[in-house]
Amino acid sequence: MPDWLNILLRALSFFALIFLFIRLLGKRLTTQLSVFDQVNIIVIGSIAAIITLNPTIKFTYGLIAIAVWGILPIIIQFLSLKYKVVRDIFQGKETILINHGKVLEDKLLEARFTPEDLLRQLRRKNVFQVADVEFAMLEPDGELSVLLKKDQQPVTAKTMGLKVAQESVPQTVMLDGVMLDEPLTAMGLNRNWLHTELEKIGVAPENVFIAQVDSTGQLYVDLFNDALLVPKPKTRELLYATLKKCQADCELYALGTKKPLAKKMYENSARELQEIVEDLEPLLKR
Repeated sequence: MPDWLNILLRALSFFALIFLFIRLLGKRLTTQLSVFDQVNIIVIGSIAAIITLNPTIKFTYGLIAIAVWGILPIIIQFLSLKYKVVRDIFQGKETILINHGKVLEDKLLEARFTPEDLLRQLRRKNVFQVADVEFAMLEPDGELSVLLKKDQQPVTAKTMGLKVAQESVPQTVMLDGVMLDEPLTAMGLNRNWLHTELEKIGVAPENVFIAQVDSTGQLYVDLFNDALLVPKPKTRELLYATLKKCQADCELYALGTKKPLAKKMYENSARELQEIVEDLEPLLKR
């Protein structure tokens, strides 16, 4: 067999084998791989390269070496899912570097972290003062997790006592000018609705690059021509303004009428509209 054909067959065989092992290892990202996983990948790649480019080494020897380095991590990963002691050995443990705002120098030394390393990692988390940190923990993959002190944490709707609507995943209903029926059906919509919404903003379907519908049924459009401006959807704002106007009208009618029965009816209507507005406000005003 010619050397070039031998190398080609070896390369294809090792490619298929390594691809199989990677699929068996799961879907962890490169940044989530432990040091052991990264070393294992480097070794497997080195073995594959050596066996592929050196025809004097028996092909079966290469298969055995790669099989060992490919199967062992799968076994270790399986054991790690079941036993914490195995996870601690092969993946490592978390290390607390800052506790209650105080830097733990002995833990820094244990993690082989210099003060400059700690400050650099904090800056990557947009933290420039150690005094702002309540806890900082070094994860096994080398990532630093930071918890800011209460008075330094960003304001959220919960801390402000605001009610917010539940969000769901937006559905992509158009790609490259083509309408997608399955996402439309999942939202309880159809092509006629989509055509109507596009007509409202004066956009032709063939000019749409991406169109998505959010959980409230509003359509967001991105065009092929970025120079064209698409009007911002106003459906929620208009609905909120209409409900507030109806409530104000009912209150005005209640004040203006002299008939007790009509006055009571308008007051009840205004009260019910007020409750509806309060319930829908997190959904309509965001």
